[in-house]
Parts: sequence; C-alpha cells; structure tokens
Amino acid sequence: MEISLKESDFLGSFDLLWSKDLDKYKKNKLNLFVLKINSNEFDYDLLIEMLLDPVIDYSISRQVKEKYRNRPATLSKKAREKFVEYTRNNGELGELLLFCFLETHLGAPKILTKLELKTSTSHYVNGADGVHFLKLSDGNYQLIFGESKTYQKIDAAIRDAFISINNFKNGINDKGNAKSGIGYEKSLISDNLFKESFSDEEREFLESLIYPTKNRNFDVDDAFGIFIGFQIDISDEEKEMPTSDFRKLIKSRVDIEVSKYLVSIQQKIIDNKLQGHNFYIYVLPFTDINSKRQRIMEAITR
Repeated sequence: MEISLKESDFLGSFDLLWSKDLDKYKKNKLNLFVLKINSNEFDYDLLIEMLLDPVIDYSISRQVKEKYRNRPATLSKKAREKFVEYTRNNGELGELLLFCFLETHLGAPKILTKLELKTSTSHYVNGADGVHFLKLSDGNYQLIFGESKTYQKIDAAIRDAFISINNFKNGINDKGNAKSGIGYEKSLISDNLFKESFSDEEREFLESLIYPTKNRNFDVDDAFGIFIGFQIDISDEEKEMPTSDFRKLIKSRVDIEVSKYLVSIQQKIIDNKLQGHNFYIYVLPFTDINSKRQRIMEAITR
C-alpha cells in the first residue's frame, strides 16, 4: 500500500522547530511544528491551499475515489459533503492535520479514517480519529490509532487527549455504547476491507495486520498518534517588530511553552499504564484558534 499524500506539499506549510524523545528508549517522540510566517502573521492561506487536496484523501474511501477518478469536481464535492457543519464541530481540523502529519512526516499510510465511516454529515462513529500502519526497520509493524485535540490551552488539550486514549484503550465509552475500544476498531477495519478498492494482496496483508495467523512472519503492536493544537497570543506591538526578529520571538515562545510539558506528557503515559505503546505526537500553535479554525474549515469545505 502506498502513502495517499506522496505528492503533497503539505509539510511545506510549516517549519519543524524540533523533534524530541520523551523516554530513554526513544519510543515516544514529540514533533513541534509552526506555520510559515509571512509579514509577521502565520500563513493560514498557505495552509488552506495545501489542505485542499489532502481533504479528499482524508475523507473519501479508496472505493469512492476509484469510482469518481475521472470526475474530479464530483470527487471534491463528495469529500466536502463528508464534513460536519464546520461551526458545529471543533475536531475535524485537528483530525485532518493528524492524518497529514502521519502520512507525510511519519510515513504511515492510512487504512481508515473516522470521517469515512460517518453515517451522515452530522453523525460520527465512535473510536479513533483514524488508523494508520507503519513498517518498522526490523520488518515488524505498528497499527497507529489517532487522537486529536485543538484547544486554547495546551495543558487542557494534552489532558483530554490522554483521557480519550485511556478510554479507548480500555473500551470505555461516555455515550454508554459498548461498541468502542481497540478490538471494536479492528473489527471496523476488517468489516470495511471488502468495501474498499484494495487488491487481493493488499486486503490479505491488512487482514494479517489486524488478526494474527500461523503463517504471519512479523509482529504487530498498537501505537498512538496525537495531534495537539493550541493558542498563542501575539500583541499588536510585537507585530510591529522587524520580520526576522518576530520569527525568532515566536519560535522561541513556542519552544519554551511546549518544552514545559515534555516531562508531564511522559508521566501521563506512565500514569495511564500506556508504556507498552509507542506515541507519535505532533504539536502546532495557532493564533485566535477558534476563528482561524472556522476560517480554515470554511475555506476547504465550501
């Protein structure tokens, strides 16, 4: 299976400030990105442009893409119809960004996203935001379950992300529905394999990722991908600075703010008894997060 976004320029929307290991075994990594800065503002227009194509790969199944491959306008319309009314849902932008980072930065192809399984434009299925797989250097694999939070406060986003992951790991559903958890998620993948445009070889491979067989010659472990979006505030006076000084100021501020949480994130992994899993964490700051999220969602779904 190939990466959906192999030709995407998505990562060109950002600067990678750093990638840091959270534990001594280098199982858990936090990647801190910032949007490109243009004239002392985050370049949201560039991000919007770079999300127009990925939104199709994120929201539409391979079967639908194959059906409408010669009708790009219809395919684009089908993708946008999948989105909840953007002013009513605060989650989808983070889920889309996580999908893009896992595919383009980590190199983990999508198997399924939650958006593909919506029963209507106003109803989500429960579970992970998406499921990807990653081939490791030793020939083994990981199934990566996604979780995203975009809040004003970074500490609240981190807290709620781990609450969601802990509930997901333990099959706890706040809606009182028993259909949740890793086992249920794997059954969803299996049920949808034959609805997708996979080759027989790809379908057999994905089945083997989900359910062990005596002939399988590799191991598979469950891992988690997390996207954290949070707000930083920039004063009018700071916007008057020379552009080079402004870039240094913002990158330093973001670095200091996120670095404060490195130890506590690893501690949450320990406290929730999640040490056996690998974590791939992506963090991105926004200005005026609520209005910018609405603007981005409006632009890519209209």
